[in-house]
Amino acid sequence: MDPALYSLNKSEIWWIVKQRPIPSAFKLYTGSAWMILSRSFAEYCIVGWDNLPRTLLLYYTNFVSSPEGYFQTLICNSEDHYKKNTTINHDLHYITWDTPPKQHPRFLTLKDYPKMVKSARPFARKFKENDPVLARIDRRLLHRKGSKQFSYGGWCDISTSPEDPGAVNGGSGKMLGVGGCSSSQFHPQKYGVLQPGLGSKRLMNLLSKLKSTRYSLKYQCK
Repeated sequence: MDPALYSLNKSEIWWIVKQRPIPSAFKLYTGSAWMILSRSFAEYCIVGWDNLPRTLLLYYTNFVSSPEGYFQTLICNSEDHYKKNTTINHDLHYITWDTPPKQHPRFLTLKDYPKMVKSARPFARKFKENDPVLARIDRRLLHRKGSKQFSYGGWCDISTSPEDPGAVNGGSGKMLGVGGCSSSQFHPQKYGVLQPGLGSKRLMNLLSKLKSTRYSLKYQCK
């Protein structure tokens, strides 16, 4: 039983000896807690015209790591979503585990960087604070030059004026624009625009593979 249901203070979970029988009205599924839900499925979770979402919500009330089972069980028991092939069994995360697996995944280091990039997955965990691999990701993938600098988008054309003293690749001149862009490089009409790079191509290939009928049907709701 989760103490957070009735207590303001955080404490350990209370384990109850008596176990509930496995339900026969629906099949239980588990998966990752990270997911992308479509609008139609989110509306189904709220409205629940066949009452399944509410039934599962009550069932998972006192369940360890319920986010790793509620949505998976709901969508795989729903004909409107599962049988229309709208489910992809992938959380887009790069995660590695010890052998045998422990409760939490292992921390990623510089040794994991090549495989991390090759996997084309846009997310990864876990990392130790200020681990060198984070600096390499900032430098090589996000092209960040400082710890407090955000990644460049279409509003900053760092290739237009490499000799500008305020440019990223230039000297030590004062930054006059936004996020490290000099005044000559800043394009306000493109503010908020992200330009696709090599990472977007890797991600596009990964998503194309995951959406393929051959892959999705093989790993869907298993």
